[in-house]
Amino acid sequence: MPCYGWCRFPQIKKRGIMKIISTEPSQVLASRVADALKTTIIDVKFSRFPDGELYLCANELDEDMVIVGSVVDSDSLIQLVLLIDACEGLTNQLVIPYMGYARQDKRFKAGEPVSARAISRVLSRGVDRCITVNIHDKKVLSYFDIPASDVSLARDIGTHIKSMGFIDPLILAPDDGADAFAKAVAACGSWDHDHLDKTRISGDEVRMAPRTLSAADRSVVIVDDIISTGGTIATAASMLREQGACDVFAACVHGVLTGGAFARLKASGIHEVVCSDTIERGCSGFSAADRIAEALLR
Repeated sequence: MPCYGWCRFPQIKKRGIMKIISTEPSQVLASRVADALKTTIIDVKFSRFPDGELYLCANELDEDMVIVGSVVDSDSLIQLVLLIDACEGLTNQLVIPYMGYARQDKRFKAGEPVSARAISRVLSRGVDRCITVNIHDKKVLSYFDIPASDVSLARDIGTHIKSMGFIDPLILAPDDGADAFAKAVAACGSWDHDHLDKTRISGDEVRMAPRTLSAADRSVVIVDDIISTGGTIATAASMLREQGACDVFAACVHGVLTGGAFARLKASGIHEVVCSDTIERGCSGFSAADRIAEALLR
């Protein structure tokens, strides 16, 4: 139900200190960002009208706001738009830990929208700058009408891998497009890195193996920015075990994990699946908070 009084006319405190506000799907990460910045997170009341429309009300907005919200579905996008509007007239920085729709960054056939551009334009209004986390393609940043930058969690994945106590792991990208990301992860421990290569054996048979290095008798960690359905990684994991890998692990920044992906990956023989908290999952093993806090302070 709507509330009135302080909700309708929020008290704005002019302190010049960043305060954090977030959508529902990003409240844990936003709290961690607030802890990293040694500031507070604003209470927001979320509800839904009988006709299904979303409603929110923020308490005690400040002069300088950091709005944190992953776009994981249509409701989270609407929440983020409403939150930006609630902070109208303030100095607002927008953090999009996971930006849904970013993967459709071109028009493949007539009549299609460039979804990444459409969402970027909508989220540019009412904010002064935007920070994303491992956006699928950095050229999407050019679609924003405000300064936009991206931060990477490659070293955070590397730190997590270090904590697992591996001896000489092989860091693998699922394809050559993710090779630079795998290289950045591997640099954290001076580990070997490579990317998977597909070789078509017949019309319906494909072999996947590291392009130059052998996986035999090694622990293998497949890393990527996003794990969505997990199909390619699950297939690769099964083949890597056939090629003599001791154990296979998977790590990503954004654990979309749609359509039973987590169970699919475990069934393929992957020992552990880990992601960050850009999308809050049960397998979120490390946080984007420190990288976001660093970017905000810059």
